[in-house]
Amino acid sequence: MYWENGDRYEGEWKNDEREGKGIYYLNNGDRYEGEWKNGSTEGKGTMYWNDGDRYIGEWKNDRRVGKGIMFWNDGNVYDGNWINDKREGKGIFYWNDGSRYEGEFKNDKREGKGIMYYSNGDREMGDYLNDEEIGKHVILTKEGIIEEKYY
Repeated sequence: MYWENGDRYEGEWKNDEREGKGIYYLNNGDRYEGEWKNGSTEGKGTMYWNDGDRYIGEWKNDRRVGKGIMFWNDGNVYDGNWINDKREGKGIFYWNDGSRYEGEFKNDKREGKGIMYYSNGDREMGDYLNDEEIGKHVILTKEGIIEEKYY
């Protein structure tokens, strides 16, 4: 089916709504492949953005929810929980420089307990608030030296 704006859908229908499996092509070059319910993305699916970003995971009411992996075109990756299109709960964020954060997220930011694994081999454990380190952090260097740092 084609829309006036150039969008196109190929897939299953029920009660005049997208329902089941299908592919939705947006006129801007974005594309969603996956499950639909009552005309909205719901279930498992993959979204491909025209800038090269890609999300593979669970959807509900056209939003990322549950478990999913987001690949950004700059090489960064997030693998973890989503609520209402935001990183929320436990997850791992991988930077394209080889560093990674394993821990808690809230409202799309590092928040709660987490561990930073730096590309130089050091590890830093502590609490985060609004994507920033807070309080006491324990650092284990690649040489095995334990340090404390306060933010």
